[in-house]
Amino acid sequence: MTVPQVCVCYLTRRTPGGALQVLLGRKKTGLGLGNIVGLGGKLEAGESPVEAAVREIEEESGLTVAHSALKPRGVLTYLFPHRESWSQISHVFVCTEWTGTPRESDELNPLWYDVDALPVDEMWDDARHCLPAVLTGTPAHETFTFGADLKTVVPNA
Repeated sequence: MTVPQVCVCYLTRRTPGGALQVLLGRKKTGLGLGNIVGLGGKLEAGESPVEAAVREIEEESGLTVAHSALKPRGVLTYLFPHRESWSQISHVFVCTEWTGTPRESDELNPLWYDVDALPVDEMWDDARHCLPAVLTGTPAHETFTFGADLKTVVPNA
């Protein structure tokens, strides 16, 4: 089985008071329905992870991002042994420069969240393990295996 390649991009900004915020949204369709997620999705045929991230950001939020503004932060592998079709390899980016104002799309409604108060209980379980570090500059190269409930990360053997 070929594992699908996906991308996720976390757009971050500083508030006037200096707090770090990230743009996330509640998923309206597909895998992860109801979860709060970063902007991103599947790579299309012939598309690089950067090209996919630029396209997905525009589709999901209306924001325009230059390829050069995306900062790679690692690759995460998600394994779902109890539903292998959900397994995927995710290219992770962080971005601090864009044009436009976030708007709701068919896929999600983007909202700003303080990094110090991430809604991890409403996100995929891996977020609590690596997202805060990724948002503050630490690259992530990890594999997360999800249990039979398809929601909880289990320790890797």
